[in-house]
Amino acid sequence: MNTKTYINHLLRAFVFSLLIISCTNESSSLPIESTDKKLTIFILNDIHGQIDNFAKVKYLVDQEKTKTNVILTSAGDIFSGNPIVDNYPQKGFPIIDLMNRVGFDVSVIGNHEFDYGEANLKERMEQANFDWVCANVQTNTSVIPQPSPYTTITTNNINITFLGLVETDGKENAIIPSTHPWRVKNLTFQNPEDVVAKYAAIKDTENSDLLIALTHIGYSKSGGRLGDYQLATQFPFFDVIIGGHSHSKVDEVVNNIPIFQAGSYLNYIGKIELTITSKSIKTISYKLIDLNTITKEDAEIKSIIDNYNDEPFFNEVIGFSQINHGRAQVGDFTADALRLQMGVDVAFQNTGGVRANLDKGDITKKEIFQILPFNNPTVKYNMTVAEIKNFLKGSGTGLYYAGVTFQKNNNDIDVRDLNGNLLSDSTTLTVGVNDYIPAVYDTYFPASKIVSSKTDAETVISYLKEINNQVNYSTSNNYFKY
Repeated sequence: MNTKTYINHLLRAFVFSLLIISCTNESSSLPIESTDKKLTIFILNDIHGQIDNFAKVKYLVDQEKTKTNVILTSAGDIFSGNPIVDNYPQKGFPIIDLMNRVGFDVSVIGNHEFDYGEANLKERMEQANFDWVCANVQTNTSVIPQPSPYTTITTNNINITFLGLVETDGKENAIIPSTHPWRVKNLTFQNPEDVVAKYAAIKDTENSDLLIALTHIGYSKSGGRLGDYQLATQFPFFDVIIGGHSHSKVDEVVNNIPIFQAGSYLNYIGKIELTITSKSIKTISYKLIDLNTITKEDAEIKSIIDNYNDEPFFNEVIGFSQINHGRAQVGDFTADALRLQMGVDVAFQNTGGVRANLDKGDITKKEIFQILPFNNPTVKYNMTVAEIKNFLKGSGTGLYYAGVTFQKNNNDIDVRDLNGNLLSDSTTLTVGVNDYIPAVYDTYFPASKIVSSKTDAETVISYLKEINNQVNYSTSNNYFKY
C-alpha cells in the first residue's frame, strides 16, 4: 500500500467516524471543534559526508517555514564518504557545522558515526545544536555522552516524539553496529528488537501528537532481525517510521504505518506533509525531491560549502586511470597496491571498504580518499597457508586479493603463487590488510602483528606516487568467496 492508498483509507475512516458521531449525538447542539494541526517533516538519511547540496536544503526548508510548521531530521550515517569531511583536522566538523546552520532538529546515531573513534564522536555530538537519539546503546564506560533513547520536538504547540534505533549487524560474535570493532570497545549495544517494546507508552507519557521511529536499521531483514518492515509489523504503536542504512527510496505503508527513506549521499530529500487531529494522522502525503534538479540555494551556505571544498591538498594529481574502473576493478587495484607498497606476499581488501569507482583520467588524492574513506591503518601478519584457508572458509566473506590465486577444490582451496606453483598448507606468507578485517574476523588472525602508521588510503597514494602511477585493471578478476 502506498501513501495515496493510505490517504484514501484514512479519509474514508474519518468520514465514517463523523457519521457515527453525528448519529449518536443527534440531540446535542454542541459544534464539533476542529483541531487540525499542519506539519511538514523533511527527511535525510545516509548523507555520508556529502555537503554540496546543503545550500539547496537550506533554501527548501526556509521556504517551507514561511508556510507551515517544519521539522528537519536525519536518519543516520552523517559521516564517512567525503574526504573534505573525513580528513578535516577535526574529523566530521564541516558537516555538523552545516547541519547546525541549515537547522536540523534531530538525528539518530548511525553505524558510521562511530568511524572516527569515540573521542571524535564526543566532540561532534557536543558541537551539534540538534538532538541525538538512540535507544539501544549505552556509553557508560565511554567518553561519548549518553544519547537519549527518544526526544520530543515541539513546534507551535505540536509535540512529535522521535525514538532512535541503530543496527547491530557489525560482527558475527558480537552485538555492535557495522563499524570498526576497535572503535566501539567501550560501548554496549542491544539488538533493536530487544528494546523497542519498553517504549510502547512514550506517546502518552510525552503527551505527543505523534510517535515516530527514527531508525538506522535498514528497510527489511530476516532471521528474527529488525528492519523497518519488521518494526511496523511487530511493534505497531508508531505513527510513522523514518529510516536509513539501506540507502533505499522507500514510500510504503506496512501494517497501516507509513515508512519513508530518502535514498543516500544527499542526492534527495524527503518531504512528509501531515495533518494531525486528536493525536493521530488525518492526512499524509510524501514527495521525494531530487536535489540535483533544484536550482535555487542559500547564498551564505553555498559560500561556506565552497570554502570547505577549496582545499588544494585533495586536488593533487598522483596518477592516471587508463579506463573507467568499476567497483570490483577498483578492489583489485587496491589489493595490488597494498601488496606492493607494503611488501607482502598476499593482500586482501574487503568489498565494503571500497566505496567509489575510479573514472578514466587523472587520479587525485581526493579520489583515493573517496574510494577508501574509513581511515583504517594497514597491518602485516605472518600466516601459514592453512591459516589463510581457515580464514576464508570460516569467515565466508568475499574479498579482493593480490599476490596469489585461489581456487575452490571440493572442500578445500588451492592456493598458488603467481608462477602457478601450488603452495602447501605449511608455507608461511606475509599478509597485508586494513585493520578492519582482523578486527571483525579476529578469531582467524594471529595475535602478533605489525601496525603501520599509514592508513589504507595513504598506502595506496604512496603506491601511486612511488611505484606505479598508471592504473589499468580492465582484465582483472581477483575476487574470492569460499
